[in-house]
Amino acid sequence: MFKVILTTISMMMLALTSTCAFAIRISETFDVSVTIPTAAFHVIPSDPDWIHLEQRLNWNPVTSELSSLRKQFDVKNENGAISARLHFEPYLSNGRETDDIPLIVKFNNKRLTLDPDEVVSEVEGRAGKRVGLEIAAVKPGDGYKAGDYYGNVHMIFEAIAP
Repeated sequence: MFKVILTTISMMMLALTSTCAFAIRISETFDVSVTIPTAAFHVIPSDPDWIHLEQRLNWNPVTSELSSLRKQFDVKNENGAISARLHFEPYLSNGRETDDIPLIVKFNNKRLTLDPDEVVSEVEGRAGKRVGLEIAAVKPGDGYKAGDYYGNVHMIFEAIAP
């Protein structure tokens, strides 16, 4: 009887040992971050997941047109209005200057240029508002040329004090 109990215990220990030896462990690590804007002045994307990723203007082969990019921003300036400007003229390029495609950038339905201009009024700025960004390609006179095009848009926002 003692031999049967000892054999059973030995088999159970062997089973537990082999189960532990074949245990699989998976570990995942990822970064977490947050940017909390000041309550007094901010211009931030309503959906922050897109801002640091390449955005596509989709090609429509039926109409031979490029889609525009439309996104939303939350804006606020407790002290008044907000101005915006472009850091440089935005365009898409395939590496050949003759094929460059200029881009029109509108923020809160106002076209941005290299010169600062009020894009959010004092009343809207104090209250805070969600406004639209639209980036659209300007079709060249001789049409779009085939190729892979890349570019970037650099906007600068400033709080305007009364």
